[in-house]
Amino acid sequence: MLRADKPVIGDLSRRSVLRAGAVVGGGLLIGINLVSRAAADAGGTSAEGPAFNAFIRISPEDRVTFVMPAVEMGQGAYTSTSMMLAEELDVDLDHVMTEHAPPDQKLYGSPALVIQATGGSTTTAAWFLPLRKAGATARAMLVQAAAAGWGVAPDTLRTQSGMVHHDASGRSISYGKLAGHAAHLAPPTDVPLKDPSRFRLLGKPARRLDSPGKVDGSAKFGIDVTMPGLRFATLAASPVFGGKLKHVDDTQAKVVPGVRQIVVLDDLVAVVADHMWAAKQGLDALKLDWDEGANAGVGQDQLWAELEKGSLGSGVVAEKVGDAAQALSTGTLYEATYELPFLAHAPMEPMNCTAHVHDGLCEVWVGTQAPGLAQGGAAKALSIAPDKVTINNHLIGGGFGRRLEVDGVVKAVRIAQQVEGPVKVVWTREEDIQQELYRPLYHDRMKARVEDGKVTAWHHRVTGPSILARWLPPAFKDGIDSDGVDGAIKQPYDFPNTLVEFVRHETQIPVAFWRGVGPNSNVFSAECFLDLIARQSSADPVAFRRAMLQKNKRALGALDLAADKAGWSTPLAASAGGRVGRGFALLASFGSFLGCVAEVVVGDDGDVRVTRVVVAADVGTVVNPDTLLAQIEGGVVFGITTILHSKVTIDKGRVQQSNFNDYRLLRIDEMPVIAAHIVPSSEPPGGIGEPGTVVVQPAIANAIFAATGTQLTRMPIDRSKLAKGAA
Repeated sequence: MLRADKPVIGDLSRRSVLRAGAVVGGGLLIGINLVSRAAADAGGTSAEGPAFNAFIRISPEDRVTFVMPAVEMGQGAYTSTSMMLAEELDVDLDHVMTEHAPPDQKLYGSPALVIQATGGSTTTAAWFLPLRKAGATARAMLVQAAAAGWGVAPDTLRTQSGMVHHDASGRSISYGKLAGHAAHLAPPTDVPLKDPSRFRLLGKPARRLDSPGKVDGSAKFGIDVTMPGLRFATLAASPVFGGKLKHVDDTQAKVVPGVRQIVVLDDLVAVVADHMWAAKQGLDALKLDWDEGANAGVGQDQLWAELEKGSLGSGVVAEKVGDAAQALSTGTLYEATYELPFLAHAPMEPMNCTAHVHDGLCEVWVGTQAPGLAQGGAAKALSIAPDKVTINNHLIGGGFGRRLEVDGVVKAVRIAQQVEGPVKVVWTREEDIQQELYRPLYHDRMKARVEDGKVTAWHHRVTGPSILARWLPPAFKDGIDSDGVDGAIKQPYDFPNTLVEFVRHETQIPVAFWRGVGPNSNVFSAECFLDLIARQSSADPVAFRRAMLQKNKRALGALDLAADKAGWSTPLAASAGGRVGRGFALLASFGSFLGCVAEVVVGDDGDVRVTRVVVAADVGTVVNPDTLLAQIEGGVVFGITTILHSKVTIDKGRVQQSNFNDYRLLRIDEMPVIAAHIVPSSEPPGGIGEPGTVVVQPAIANAIFAATGTQLTRMPIDRSKLAKGAA
């Protein structure tokens, strides 16, 4: 996922400006001017600007509303960010109401990203200080208002659960009653934050704010949107990327009961009906003739071959320490290549978007990770100003990066432009998987030299497309895609000579961010290569890594705790089900450090069963331990699915997979035991939504290597190469 090209969090904490205003009816409004380089790059406002964002509203009726800068897609962001605010404001978590921030890149751009978006495991790290500062400032203003009203010194007052108390006189007053007075005060400029020893919420397990609605069904996802006069549509685009529609025979579709309209555009056709079933039947009844275009002959073998050929040339230097080229010219050279496939996101909530275009305006109802981009994409498609587009954001039933893209919003508004009244466009699972933007193919070429049991020279050449060059062109600088080399540069190990290169290699297949983003491929390759070196030099893989981590105490702590909890030094018991193996991998990305041990059983037929996964995570200061553990466990499941089952392949320009029958998810009977442990830390918070997905994949690959003596270099695993007796 995109991150700023240099850290801005510390910068933001110093330079952000808290502003206050009055709510209509007499309440208090607290906003933050994100005076950071990131916000400035996105056209951010200044402290003196006429408009400011709103993060906290306190009404005279004691309602505390938190305007969410991040979106909730199952990762617990609503709860964790509310905890940050509530901790410093001194209100109970169950008294905080949440609502989505409106689309506005200037006012709600993430401090860690350069736009208004949720992804890359950045939410907790990005908002930890700004939201605490906003909560503390609001609290200070409320105390000041109470002190003025009572004629006492502010430091004689205390706050608790949304009330200000003056113990000496026994007086108390609610925040709501003070809000109107506080709104007329100047916000203090330097409000101290709580010492962690005084935290009531942060670091304590908290029930998720979004759980009750999801349990009783009242939570509203994009797919739940309904309104009077709503039509339903489903669509088909060219099965070959870049193809166009030549001819449509809609004779049979028009007679399907409930079908109201056939919308024909140059690159897609949509059937509009009274309900989804009628739209689907109508779509199936269409006879479509496509001009498949220049990509009709593209195949997977060709894509692999071209990628490998591209990796043979030198790339743009992303990191250079010492002289790796010279150091690799002598001594024993270790070499390997690793290949990662296209991957679909396949979120459980079907892709959907409801749109109503009328009178020069457009209203959209959708669950999006990037509301500002959605607004801009819709406006551009309709050739209207962005402020003519209203985005109603909703809970997201699985994002994984798919809903950072707004191609669905664009298609929906183009269809809606042809329809009288609002229309909900729903993608079938088949259409979604075959018309995705995919995790790219990657080819990683690795070289290393080892002396005295340590890597002394390291060369990692990453070859693949640039997502940033399309998604945010200004962030693609000097030929380097910072996401493409994330996890390859800044290794946690003490390598005295390092060279990391990036070779940009575009294919005909559209690509996008995917859960785990850059580290997903780069950490996999690095950790598998280290295992290869360790085993070929008869070293214990954990001890081999440990020797190179003495300068990185956090990484070392995660390694040691994972190895200890997994019983690394104890031989793995044999299994009647096949060959057993235990593998290790380390992650140092997203501001977090994870050690992971995986255990597998490999059957005689080459089938792999993951039996146990042990993770130790140092993610810095923990906001909600329950969410942390859930994110690790969920990420691990996602990663197991990926390495055992997931790939998208291309034949004749078409995606060959279509649904969960051939793009499998991990099933409940395949679930291993997962044990997650937290390394205590007072460091700033790191990310946790993606690391589990990243680190478990090389751990499993290394476990398979330990069990079979075969290290697979192209993912997902090829069972035929693991079968007993396979060449």
